[in-house]
Amino acid sequence: MDDNCISKHSQTCAFKFLKARKHRQHSHTHFPIMTFLKRLSFSSDTSNFLHKKMPSSDASLIQSINNISNQLNRYLSIFIFVFGIVGNILNILILSRKPLRSNSCAFFFLFSSIAGLVAIFAGLTSRVMSGWAVDLTATVGSLCKIRAFTLNVSRAIAYWLIVFASADRWLSSCVDNRRRQMCKLKNSIRSTVLTTLLLCLLYVPTLYCQEANLTNAPLPCYGKTIPCRMLTDLSFAIITIVIPLILMLVFGLMTISNVRQRPRAVQPAISIRNNQVGINTLNTRSDHQQRTKKTDRQLQLMLLVQVILLAVFSLPLAGQKLYANLTVYDSTTALQVAINNFVYNFALQLTFVASGMPFYIYTLAGGSVFRKAFSELVQSVYGKITCRRM
Repeated sequence: MDDNCISKHSQTCAFKFLKARKHRQHSHTHFPIMTFLKRLSFSSDTSNFLHKKMPSSDASLIQSINNISNQLNRYLSIFIFVFGIVGNILNILILSRKPLRSNSCAFFFLFSSIAGLVAIFAGLTSRVMSGWAVDLTATVGSLCKIRAFTLNVSRAIAYWLIVFASADRWLSSCVDNRRRQMCKLKNSIRSTVLTTLLLCLLYVPTLYCQEANLTNAPLPCYGKTIPCRMLTDLSFAIITIVIPLILMLVFGLMTISNVRQRPRAVQPAISIRNNQVGINTLNTRSDHQQRTKKTDRQLQLMLLVQVILLAVFSLPLAGQKLYANLTVYDSTTALQVAINNFVYNFALQLTFVASGMPFYIYTLAGGSVFRKAFSELVQSVYGKITCRRM
């Protein structure tokens, strides 16, 4: 009896020992899984805590900023698109008419308007579509690259042709006759062709750097790496905006200086001619000179107003791009990212205003020369329409 009890007790102890050993082995086997689950639970709790840590006011402010940015892209883009397309087409029709197309400065204005028209088509068409439909340039890599290249080149051409127009006005105001003789149409054509080719070469890296379907960028079609973004942003800010505006300012100041000095220098030559030329020839030449001077003065005023407005509407985007590249490695909050994206989108819209405003500047500041050409264009179009109806 005692032996049976002892044997049963030993069997019970052995069974408990084996069961405990098996349980320890089982717990050791599943320890990593349990640890992972605990850590996962902790991280989930931490993320929820961090999410709750953001004030509700910041979250609502971020949502409001993003909504405003979307509404600007949807509605303001349409207005600028129509505003710019109509203005540039009218500009092209007016500046290509016979009285103005032979003028070297007007030739620069003409092709600057053509470049501005291309820039608006390339830049704003996709933004208008993104607000109402699918934007293919945001999802198709090849379309993204072509759009970015065309936009950057056309916008740079438009700005640099205004620089050449400023240089042309400076040369035409010089006392030195050799400099005035440089203001010829053939020189304007050469400058336009060479500038176009050079800018196309400078913006070739855009075809490599731009990529679609990006989520960590102000736009889905943007530079795919930080070095690419720095290259494209800085080249746009410096080559397209900063350097042209500085040159416009320099040539503008030099033109003003020449205009102030020229009457005193040219007057003796006119007095000598009065003794050598007949009255009829003198009157014809004086009338022609007065018309030429009037056209030159009005072209200078048009150019001055355009340069000022180009600076107002273009410098914000250049400043934003420079700031973004200087702070590219700084840590930012979600609110700061939303604000930066809003500033970028708004400043980008302003550059399209700069591309679409020349016609309205020329109409208001161009004096009787441009308004007369516009009136003749309207009469010509009206005459053709009425003839067709008849």
